[in-house]
Amino acid sequence: MKRARQKAVIENEAPQTSQKSKKQKTCLYGSVFGGSDLHASMDWGSLPHHLILRIFQFLPLVDRARASSVCRRWNEIFHIPDLWRRFEFELSQPATSYLKSTHPDLIQQIIKRHADHLQYVSFKVDSSTESAEAACNILSQLVNCSIKTLGLISTAKPSFMNVSKAHFASALTVVFVNSKSLSSIKMDDTPLDDPSLKVLVANNSDTLKLLKMSSCPHVSPAGILCVADQCHGLKELALNYYILSDELLLALSSEKHVDLEHLRIDVVSENPGQVEFHTIKKQSWDALVKHSPKVNIVMYFFLYEEEFDAFFREETPVTHLYFGRAVSKAMLGRIGMNCPRLIELVVCANGLQPLDDELIRIAERCKNLTAMGLGECEVTCRGFIEFVKMCGGRLTQLSIMEEVLIPDNDYSLDRLHLEVSKHLGRMWFPDMMPTW
Repeated sequence: MKRARQKAVIENEAPQTSQKSKKQKTCLYGSVFGGSDLHASMDWGSLPHHLILRIFQFLPLVDRARASSVCRRWNEIFHIPDLWRRFEFELSQPATSYLKSTHPDLIQQIIKRHADHLQYVSFKVDSSTESAEAACNILSQLVNCSIKTLGLISTAKPSFMNVSKAHFASALTVVFVNSKSLSSIKMDDTPLDDPSLKVLVANNSDTLKLLKMSSCPHVSPAGILCVADQCHGLKELALNYYILSDELLLALSSEKHVDLEHLRIDVVSENPGQVEFHTIKKQSWDALVKHSPKVNIVMYFFLYEEEFDAFFREETPVTHLYFGRAVSKAMLGRIGMNCPRLIELVVCANGLQPLDDELIRIAERCKNLTAMGLGECEVTCRGFIEFVKMCGGRLTQLSIMEEVLIPDNDYSLDRLHLEVSKHLGRMWFPDMMPTW
């Protein structure tokens, strides 16, 4: 009888204990989220200041404006100067349409209140002319700005190239004239021209350190030479090969110019046989390296095989080479003979002839080589192991597709990775997909 009563007491207490545990968990979650009930709506206005600011920093402009209407506190944080020092205007066609139809004065309000806070600004636009026009309209309003970094990024062509050159130049002039402290500029696929560069130089020559221009067909060698002549603090430069000249390299090598750290050159041809590429003199390259001995010279090639004739016939101080299209054995042989400063080489494609001799020559003469990538090429296992043996442990990156390697009488694919791993000093296997 006594045992029965004890069992009844235990059964009656069990639910209470469970309920108490559940209540404790609820209180614990409630203390974290600021409420007493897990299922109650959160008090978003009571989130810590730094957390709300962090949320805003991840939002594009339209969503940032929507979030500012959550409560008065969020609206106040929406206008904190720190939030507007770095901003990317994402101007896809749906976003620009939303701005026009729903918040026609949103941009004007932001610029009126925060133009002098904006320091790092970029515009990311899609292929629509509407998006590029919207970016130009915003640029035209940055009268009281103090921008240090400006980026105009196209996620797809033609974007800015469909905007009239006069409208684009006028918008850029507003920023170039009023900022007077620009240190970094990146522009892809834009109608930037020589007069605009002269305005840039006239107002920002003492501060400009980085200039990256890709596919800006209205810029001439004379325009970029003006930048090199006047911007003595320039440390990084990226441009298309057609505006590279001996005069430009000599200007960058003058005593009044700081050491250049990074020079990127895009060598691009859309129509095979339609473009004749000029040759840069060895003396000009030598002058640049003598002045800036640690400069990285990076070249991206997107040419057809018959268009390589102008390159690497003399010693060239290139450090990083990327071939996006097929390159011939003869061209790779020239690289082995004339690129002693080479650090990284990536070959995406080649004909169906083994590259053993070319790789071995590169290993012999390019003593600084630390990274290699091969795509649709052919190398015998024996030749590849000889290349790795000569380079040794200095090859920190070696990305070779398995299909590249041809088994021979000396080495099978199974034995290959053991031999290569031994010479590299670490475990190595061929790649299923290239990693560059």
